[in-house]
Amino acid sequence: MVRLVFVDMDDTFVTPDKVITPENLRILDVAHERGVQFVPCTGRSVRGLPQQLVEHPSVRFAVCSGGALVYDLRAGGAGEKNGEVVHSQPIEKDVVRSLYDDVRDQRITFDLTAEDGVLASSDRWPLYWEAALDDATREMVLSQRTRFEGTTGELIERMDQIFRVNVLYVDDAGRRAVWDAVDARPELCRASSIPVNVEITDVRATKGTALLWLCGHLGVAVADTVAFGDSGNDLSMIEVAGDGVAMGNASPEVKAAADHVAPSCTDSGVARYLEPLLG
Repeated sequence: MVRLVFVDMDDTFVTPDKVITPENLRILDVAHERGVQFVPCTGRSVRGLPQQLVEHPSVRFAVCSGGALVYDLRAGGAGEKNGEVVHSQPIEKDVVRSLYDDVRDQRITFDLTAEDGVLASSDRWPLYWEAALDDATREMVLSQRTRFEGTTGELIERMDQIFRVNVLYVDDAGRRAVWDAVDARPELCRASSIPVNVEITDVRATKGTALLWLCGHLGVAVADTVAFGDSGNDLSMIEVAGDGVAMGNASPEVKAAADHVAPSCTDSGVARYLEPLLG
């Protein structure tokens, strides 16, 4: 029996044009009628969640920043528009400092996630237009970032807690430098959701660990979960879910790890897969 549906956003529930299809919106209604909860499980910050999901009664919890933060969207007072953090796993600040020291000379962004959003320093802001992003993705990325007037080093010192580092790289030298620096630190893990990014979290913070935590928090058997994804940052939840489902447009490694393959995101693959399961 399906009780929790964990769903990645970009290129899974949301099309490449950053649109949710009518069929996917309708499956939210069906899930609510059946008592099934939808859980957005995304690399986006909480501020980047689509409002159609945040406001839908089938959605209460959200896994954000690649698993580093879990929110109860219905908790908190009137001023807490992003809900309340119920689980988190920050990166030690000394580790972030050390990592940045190793890669600071590369042509990369180095964005830092706090509980309420993502901050990016002004010294690296122009690199958003140098990275190979399509217009829709660039617009989405920038809409989720708050510009900090200063250097990345200053930003690191200003922040109380850092839950994720997101890097966009302009060239392969930047990619190699970041990958090598992360891989040299066993307390960190990395994943990617698009070809030119690296998402860095504490090794204990993945979509898969967040799925397991929320199941324990709600008393739901992992066997009663379905997880949908398309890219490398979805692998951990695809592997641990009761039913791990790769989208038709997913990478070969995600398809290889999945239990099943759904139609592509542009074909409303989430809805088409769930319709027979939810009746």
